[in-house]
Amino acid sequence: MINKPFTKLFSPVKIGTMELKNRIALAPMDTNYANHDGTVSEQYFDYIEARARGGAGLLILEVTSIDGKYPYVPNTVGMWDDNQIAPMRRLTDAVHAHGSRLIPQIAHPGPESVCFLYNVQPVGPSPVMCFTYKTTCRELSVEEIAQIVEQFGDAARRARESGCDGIELHSAHCYMLLGSFISALRNKRSDAYGGSIESRLRLHLEVLKNIQAKAGRDFPIVMRLSGDELTPGGRDIEETKYIAPILVEAGVHAFHISSGTFPQMSWRILPPHGTPMGLNVPYAAAVKQVVKVPVFTVGRITDPRLAESILERNQADVIVLGRALLADPEWPNKAAKGQLDDITPCIGCGLGCIAGRESRMMTCLMNPSVGREKEMALAPAVKSKKVMVIGGGPGGLHAAMVTANRGHKVTLYEKRDRVGGQFNLAAIPPGKQELTKATQFLAHQVAKAGVKVHLNSEATPATVEREKPDVAMVATGGEALILNIPGVKGKNVVTAHDVLAGKVRRPYGDVLIIGGGMVGLETAESLAHPGHNPIVGRTSVTVIEMLGNVGMDMVPEGRTLLMERLHEAQVKILTNRKVREILDDGAVMVNTIVETKPDRTVVCKEGDKEEVIRGMRTIVLAMGAKSVDVLSAELKGKVPEVYVIGDAKKPRKALEAIAEAAELARKI
Repeated sequence: MINKPFTKLFSPVKIGTMELKNRIALAPMDTNYANHDGTVSEQYFDYIEARARGGAGLLILEVTSIDGKYPYVPNTVGMWDDNQIAPMRRLTDAVHAHGSRLIPQIAHPGPESVCFLYNVQPVGPSPVMCFTYKTTCRELSVEEIAQIVEQFGDAARRARESGCDGIELHSAHCYMLLGSFISALRNKRSDAYGGSIESRLRLHLEVLKNIQAKAGRDFPIVMRLSGDELTPGGRDIEETKYIAPILVEAGVHAFHISSGTFPQMSWRILPPHGTPMGLNVPYAAAVKQVVKVPVFTVGRITDPRLAESILERNQADVIVLGRALLADPEWPNKAAKGQLDDITPCIGCGLGCIAGRESRMMTCLMNPSVGREKEMALAPAVKSKKVMVIGGGPGGLHAAMVTANRGHKVTLYEKRDRVGGQFNLAAIPPGKQELTKATQFLAHQVAKAGVKVHLNSEATPATVEREKPDVAMVATGGEALILNIPGVKGKNVVTAHDVLAGKVRRPYGDVLIIGGGMVGLETAESLAHPGHNPIVGRTSVTVIEMLGNVGMDMVPEGRTLLMERLHEAQVKILTNRKVREILDDGAVMVNTIVETKPDRTVVCKEGDKEEVIRGMRTIVLAMGAKSVDVLSAELKGKVPEVYVIGDAKKPRKALEAIAEAAELARKI
């Protein structure tokens, strides 16, 4: 494909008095990198500066709390104290040095406050449920609302004194304080701050007035707003089109349009792979019809060509990139140079960014350097070595790419006819095809770095001795785990791996899948999908899982959507059941009792209630994976340095395999 210049994407745009050098903005994403007192830490500084150095015209900081008693996450940037000004000033100076602009997304978390840290009850417009911590909000009094209005103004004043180029107000998704006040889903008040849309908008208008009084009318204000909440009882796009001009008249200089509510439709806020590209573009385009200020769009825009097309069609004025700039902070610079094949792709997996919320530390499967920019900076090798990578899965490819780029002489051996490993299987279920972008990128980078790749070449001890490497990296991955269950070797028993790889005839009729993790569920969807069995006809799938829930190894947003699709496909799911024996046409099961210990380890005990399921044509095993490593022990003493990485070391997710490869490759 011939790449034309991205004329619109790299043209300047003004947001009030703030001019951006291009139309690329970093989305505000929770990192947990800040200091506990709300000041900018070295880690957060490095993370933001890397995106400014990478060429983004605007950096929108994560949720920046205006009240220290109600932070959004334990380590969030704050604007509630003057002591936070100096560290922020250092960050804005660094961003400005790269020609970029910076605005914090200031907010009062309200119902989404981390209340357990300070033993205070979350506050909101009404005594409704706090989504995050499953408690009830305390309704704010009119006097307290007035105090919060002042806090917003004070935070904006601190932002200006910090050298920030403006602010963003978070009022989207029916969550946090402004978002909950503007939505009838959570605002049940009957006073001047509730009821009609004009009354629900009152807090916003008071906040805007206070910000202008304390930070100046020329201080740019962007508002994050759900174009459509897409939830019964919530605000729709027509109501948004009505309030947008009112907000412009009150002082808003631009809108950042998303959609959905939290948590009912959190997949629209953090869309996983398989969801539409540019899913919020129609709402941004609708808002553009009624206002003359710039409109931002966000959500699943990962390709510069798509970004340019949105701008060319006048559907938005600024493209907000979230996870795309995690995967590659140099996305803007590479796009400007036309180096599209060198842009590390976001594959929408959510394993490092979305799931990072649980570990309280954001990272990225495709870019393990996120949050470790200085620590993981690539440095030339002190001494060039001969490196042999055995296995062309994600971990092996990443290790080969990094070691070669550092100056080592690298060869890679893959026993199959293509690289990609488990990513090739993972890309087969519906909605997972984006994973092929990861394999394509890594294969291209490996070739570009000068790695000599041997396909259809299984490495043996003799092969290694012939190569005489200084370093051997064993990245031979894993294979399907087959537990020793009576009947497991029956003719009607196959593995999910073989089904997805096409090594066995595609099962049809009544199919039983043993294992309700991600692999089992995605295999179930593949078999039940009407487009996947056009000839053999009906396929009815039943999934058995010994735990109380299925898909617990998945990112929540992806799991929610998959469960909806499985329900539509009439896939039957049986939980709390363990298979004792596999029969010719079914299985003998026993009930299980699942306990979660204080350290969060899960114990599964067998009960005494036996159950038999019959009439199954095929039984598919999806019980997990086991390591494949037949080389490392034999290579010890024959190769100076031998390392085992990825699933070959221990079956885990690709996130861990690539991170392990990235760290090791920087040490050799």
